[in-house]
Amino acid sequence: MVSLLLPIIYLAFISLGLPDALLGAAWPSMYPQLGAGVAWAGGVSMIISAGTIVSTPASAPDGSRR
Repeated sequence: MVSLLLPIIYLAFISLGLPDALLGAAWPSMYPQLGAGVAWAGGVSMIISAGTIVSTPASAPDGSRR
């Protein structure tokens, strides 16, 4: 059972940092197509961080906030 859960836990851990890294790598090619300025990357990063903070309490197994 542990060997089954270990890859899932590993992928979940990697996916926590993935959005920030992808934004930094993809933004130079995205912002001209979106018509946004380079400075908007900070706003997008703040939205991602806020979403992570808001969703963290909801991820508790029993739904409680500790």
